[in-house]
Amino acid sequence: MTLTELYAARVAEGCLTADPAQEAALVPLEKIRTKLAAPVKKGFLGFGTQPAEGPMGVYLWGGVGRGKSMLMDLFHEASPVPSRRVHFHAFMQEAHEAMHEARAAETRDALEPFARSVIAQTRVLCFDEMQITDITDAMIVGRLFEKLFAAGVHVVTTSNRVPDDLYENGLNRALFVPFINMVKERMIVHELVAARDYRQDRLGDEQTYFIGGGALDEVWERLTDGVSEGLTLRVKGRDLRLEDFRSGVARASFADLCGKPLGAADYLALARAVRVLILTNVPKLSRAHGNEARRFVTLIDALYEARVRLIMSAEAEPEDLSPGDVFEFERTASRLREMQAADWGAGQE
Repeated sequence: MTLTELYAARVAEGCLTADPAQEAALVPLEKIRTKLAAPVKKGFLGFGTQPAEGPMGVYLWGGVGRGKSMLMDLFHEASPVPSRRVHFHAFMQEAHEAMHEARAAETRDALEPFARSVIAQTRVLCFDEMQITDITDAMIVGRLFEKLFAAGVHVVTTSNRVPDDLYENGLNRALFVPFINMVKERMIVHELVAARDYRQDRLGDEQTYFIGGGALDEVWERLTDGVSEGLTLRVKGRDLRLEDFRSGVARASFADLCGKPLGAADYLALARAVRVLILTNVPKLSRAHGNEARRFVTLIDALYEARVRLIMSAEAEPEDLSPGDVFEFERTASRLREMQAADWGAGQE
C-alpha cells in the first residue's frame, strides 16, 4: 500500500481530515519509500544497504501543527525496511553519551562507534523536530549525516525551519553551512504549506488554565493519543529529563520544573524543544517559596518569549498566586493571562 493509499484509508476511517498540502507532501515521502522497497545489495557488515545515489531522504518543514509529525509517522509505519522514529534532541543526546564512552576508551574517532551502531540497526531514521541550537551539535550532525548517507541510511526529518535558517546566528555558523548545503543537495526539501493549525484546533477555545486540577490528563491524551517518547535535554553538561513528551507536547509538574535547581538555560532549552507545555500543580507562592517562585517567573518568561502554548493547573488565579510586593509577580500574572488566549502561539514558527 502506498502512502497516498494509506492516508486515504485514514481519512475514510475518520482518523484524519483530507488536506491538499498534506497530500502534496506525501509525494516526496512516497518517492523515498519506493526507493527503500527496491532490492538492495549486501554491505560489508552483511546488512542490506541502499545505493547512495539519488535523494537520501526528505526534509519536511513548515509551521507548527500542520501535520509534519503525523506524515512522518505514516512514513515510519509504512517503511518497507527497518526504521527508527526518534525526537532529534533525544537522538543527539544518545550521540553525546556514546561519544563520551568512546573518548573514555581512547577511541581515535569518538563518533565512529555510534555511527556504526546506527548503520547496523536501521536503514531509515525518522527525526522529529530537527533544530540546532548548540555549537557541539552543529559540529556533530554534519559528520554524522555524511557517514549515514555514505552507508545508505536514509533520513526523514521534520523541522519548523527552512534548512538555510538552521542554527541561525549561531557561534561559528560558517562551519555549519556545509551541512546545510548537504541537506539541500542530498535530501528532498519540501515545505508543508497547510493553512490550518491542527494542533491549535485540538485546543480550540477550550480552557487552558485550571484551578485546583482540571482535566489535564484528558488534554494530554487528546494532544498525544496518550503516547510518550520521553525527552532528555543536555544543558551545560546536565540532563533535564521530561518523562511525558511527544511531538512537541510535554507534561511536567511544578515540582519537576521549579522545585529543582534549574536555571534560565534549562528553561530556554525547554522552550526551544516544546510547542505545548502542560504544567500541573502550581501552588500559591509565599516567602517560603522564594527559590521556586523565582524559577517559576523565569520559566514563564522563557515560555512567553518563545510563544509556547501553556496549559496549566494551579491553586489560584494568576493574580493570586503570589503577592506582587514579594516577588514582583505582576508581570508574570499578566503574561499568564495573555497566554490563555485561544490564539496564543498560533503564529509561532
